[in-house]
Amino acid sequence: MPKTCLGWLAAGIIFMIIGCTQSINNMENLESQINERLEAMSGDFAVAFMNLSDTSETILINEREMFHAASTMKTPVMVELYKQADAGKFSLDDSILVKNEFRSIVDGSGYQMSVDEDSEGELYDLIGQKRTIRDLMYDMITMSSNLATNILIEKVNAENVTETMRSYGADSILVLRGVEDIKAFEQGLSNRTTAYDEMKIYSKIGNGEAVSEEASEQMIEILKGQKFNEMIPALLPADVQVAHKTGWITGVNHDTGIVILPSGERYVLVMLSKNAPDREEVLSTFVDISKIVYDFVVQ
Repeated sequence: MPKTCLGWLAAGIIFMIIGCTQSINNMENLESQINERLEAMSGDFAVAFMNLSDTSETILINEREMFHAASTMKTPVMVELYKQADAGKFSLDDSILVKNEFRSIVDGSGYQMSVDEDSEGELYDLIGQKRTIRDLMYDMITMSSNLATNILIEKVNAENVTETMRSYGADSILVLRGVEDIKAFEQGLSNRTTAYDEMKIYSKIGNGEAVSEEASEQMIEILKGQKFNEMIPALLPADVQVAHKTGWITGVNHDTGIVILPSGERYVLVMLSKNAPDREEVLSTFVDISKIVYDFVVQ
């Protein structure tokens, strides 16, 4: 091989090494910035980030730590609805009775939902009437309707939701029950998740691999309609779209989803918290982390 070619080859290798080193350094710097903000708070936290266009750009912090899923479990329920509809078990445009009578997974005893504990109240005015599965699903995701969630979990069966998540590589998430099953809660029977599992689920959706490409895109459109936008989207530019689902109960605040840039590039960001007494501090920090990740991706 001529010396000139050898020279160009050597130069190319050197540039590749420099580029890889810079990329590693950038990722380490990003992780350091995220950790710095998490360590300034009281509580337990987990973060997962994956650039779907370049999966080597992945950060995992406490990704296997278990958290109460809160309302983030509603996204897996949506996935299962699309899966069963795709299998022909029902149509998402089928009508279903709106009711407020549910059974505890502990002993089968009945319980009702309280509108005062729900983030969406209009559905309670429709009890005894029918509404499409699609509409209930939209309420479940965008307004985090607990009543819609319980109706839909009863439709698809919580065990099926968990089984589907296992098939997606989410090996720890557990969807056991609907919302406000107090007897189950008192026995420690609650829905749970990890940052790793949430990343796997949203990666499937973001890559068009959840049920089908068409179903995945429809799910993304529903998630874009999220009405609670205090965390991931809060400081992002108006032309950036966020398809996400939040969740919160006392001491717990989560935001999980897909960020879609104007270029079409997508990344998954998951932020989970527990044992965190200061909700406003968590929200502020998660907003900050989301902006840091965005700035990294668009550099």
